[in-house]
Amino acid sequence: MWITINDFAYALYFIFPAYCANAAPVIFGGGLPLDADRAFFDGKPIFGSHKTVRGFLAGLIVGTLVGFSQQFLLPGQQSVLLGFTLSLGGLVGDLIDSFIKRRLGLHPGSPVPLADQLDFVFGALLFSSAIGRLPPPAWVLIILIVTPPIHLLTNYLAYLLGAKKKAP
Repeated sequence: MWITINDFAYALYFIFPAYCANAAPVIFGGGLPLDADRAFFDGKPIFGSHKTVRGFLAGLIVGTLVGFSQQFLLPGQQSVLLGFTLSLGGLVGDLIDSFIKRRLGLHPGSPVPLADQLDFVFGALLFSSAIGRLPPPAWVLIILIVTPPIHLLTNYLAYLLGAKKKAP
């Protein structure tokens, strides 16, 4: 299997709504926690204070708007439905990671290498498959390989710009 530069470009183009949805809460988040500060039956927070209603909605809106824009850039490749699905899946994947981290007693922002970088990707890919839009295997491989360094770099830039309190 040969991976071409076109595969690389299309793979990033495909996952881009999820990337944007994952980044939007850092910029637009804050306010009421998504779990309303409730605890799970184990007494620990469900998601934690860093997962907010405003952040979730901002991620969903931004990612969906990216998908909406993409359908005009390359008609037939993306759609508003795919943008919404990738965004929702990415956000849910991140929430699942947060839920698991709280069960393990980890505080919000505590690093779990690879899980922190790929949780939203797995969620996005799972949700996209539900609407029959799973990308080709080469694209999935590209996405899984390039996402961790991209995620670390963008988090470091967010830290330098003051949008994140902790360096990755």
